[in-house]
Amino acid sequence: MSNITKLDSNDSLSEIAIHQGVVYLAGQVPNDDSLDIKGQSREVFANIDEALAKAGTDKSKLLSAQVFITDLANFDAFNAEWNAWVQGITPPARATIEAKLVNPKWLIEIMVIAAI
Repeated sequence: MSNITKLDSNDSLSEIAIHQGVVYLAGQVPNDDSLDIKGQSREVFANIDEALAKAGTDKSKLLSAQVFITDLANFDAFNAEWNAWVQGITPPARATIEAKLVNPKWLIEIMVIAAI
């Protein structure tokens, strides 16, 4: 059995789990919940970039993304930010789901899986 590494853990979750060359991130949320969808999206992307770097990889190795958005009326604005973030790489497989989030001020949460 190969080793499993978990980083930034607390009693409820690990922000990063690494197993057999694959990195799994917990849902990443914005730091500032007062921002609009564009600002929150940029913060989430920065959090993903930071966590992936901590795990020894980057967004160019994304395998999949699950996007949870609270209002599909924000989809086009989110997608514009997403397209800017993935520009220059082949984007991962992706699902976008309309959902209520734990913090009602969060407009977006994203989970990703990446290769190392």
